Amino acid sequence: MKLATFNINNVVRRLDGLLSWLAEARPDVVCLQELKAEQGAFPTAALEAAGYGAVWTGQRTWNGVAILARGREPVLVRRGLPGDPADTQARYIEAAVEGVLIACLYLPNGNPQPGPKFAYKLAWFERLIAHAASLIEAEVPVVLAGDYNVVPTDLDIYPTKSWTNDALLQPESREAFARLLAQGWTDALRARHPGERLYTFWDYKRQRWARDAGLRLDHLLLSPVLKQSLRDAGVDKAVRGLEGASDHAPAWVELDWPARRRKSGG
Repeated sequence: MKLATFNINNVVRRLDGLLSWLAEARPDVVCLQELKAEQGAFPTAALEAAGYGAVWTGQRTWNGVAILARGREPVLVRRGLPGDPADTQARYIEAAVEGVLIACLYLPNGNPQPGPKFAYKLAWFERLIAHAASLIEAEVPVVLAGDYNVVPTDLDIYPTKSWTNDALLQPESREAFARLLAQGWTDALRARHPGERLYTFWDYKRQRWARDAGLRLDHLLLSPVLKQSLRDAGVDKAVRGLEGASDHAPAWVELDWPARRRKSGG
């Protein structure tokens, strides 16, 4: 099973590029963020024609998340992250695909910091940590995939001091991500590429793509049940260089699933 996460940065505007990547990469499951489309504007027909079923939660102008599955319909489990009924931002969705629970998330950016947006980011992170703990306790196969808007370590950003005050790099953001991992989640990209500078985002400004001045913001975390199923993980970096591209590139993981499950008699 190949699963990918891709901050598409406007699914309608970048639909052609998305469809081209889907045809070439053929992921089994895709988590999309920043749809920037209200619920009724999601391009269902085009994705169905490409062979993908979808569940999504849209929002006008900003946010929006979706889960796509090749050759099947994802089974919707929940829309919205538990813990704050007043939070209406479209940032979280869960669906089951091939016996795996897929959680697609778009964690708040948090800028400028300090301030209410950073406070919202940290509060949202605490809700994610609490919900993730319940998923670990359930001992089910789970992938937490999405744009976390966190640079976990200095290895995940090009050598620079220009981002020092950004919410993506603050100690509180990094500490929250570390606590999430400490529950038992495996950072698939880092597990497969230890010690390597690996980026998923290149800002449009200051020629950062041309200079390969990137950040790793998009992460795929595997629950303990899936840890031994990890075969490979990477970033489709070339997608970022295409005309009219998102400022993110797709990140992906390959799992020996459900083959491993069948071999073990599960």
